[in-house]
Amino acid sequence: MTKGIFVTATGTDVGKTYISGLLVKKMTESGLNCGYYKPVLSGLKKVKEEYIAGDCKFVIDTAGLNTNPSDCVTYSFKNPVSPHLAAKMEGVNISEERIKDGLNKIKAKYDYLVVEGAGGITCPFNLDGKKLLLSDVIKKLNMDIIIVTPSGLGCINYALLTYEYAKINNVTVKGFIMNDFDENNFMHTDNKECIEKLTGAKVIATVRYGDKDLSIDKDTLTAIFGEI
Repeated sequence: MTKGIFVTATGTDVGKTYISGLLVKKMTESGLNCGYYKPVLSGLKKVKEEYIAGDCKFVIDTAGLNTNPSDCVTYSFKNPVSPHLAAKMEGVNISEERIKDGLNKIKAKYDYLVVEGAGGITCPFNLDGKKLLLSDVIKKLNMDIIIVTPSGLGCINYALLTYEYAKINNVTVKGFIMNDFDENNFMHTDNKECIEKLTGAKVIATVRYGDKDLSIDKDTLTAIFGEI
């Protein structure tokens, strides 16, 4: 049975892809067969005359995975906008069933799987006809989440809102990872303490700017993964 964790964040450009890459890298370096999947990607990267799934390539390169970026994503769109808009611009309807099929296909190759969302937990995938938000996809995949949050001013509010939204939508939060964390910054360390006190969830790791590795022990890391 494959085990997985879904990586979401308090918003866009908080560092989901960066953290996902470090998570997969740490798992593989621990001797575990871990893969990566991103259901929906908006904003393909143009390299010469070819468009590639840049987020997927970053994780693959970071973790040293033997796969292609196109094999790690179900829906990929050229425009760097919200998935519902990117899909609409290309005449595509995002289906949670197709995403589920994509997950099942890729998880057959791995014992562990890191799945990365798009934007924050309320990110819309479809607003025409049946409403589909990222939180709906998470529930469809039957996965628990890790929330990536920034470390500076305002992160307490972002973290608490994301946690509470997950809670009322019956999505289990396994913890937080704080990005761009500075242990010498008194506000960052206080923010960490406040997030844990207000949510009851642990900050399982802090990541400094430019870190190449995730500072977390193997047992703590594997404990966040649940059967999918």
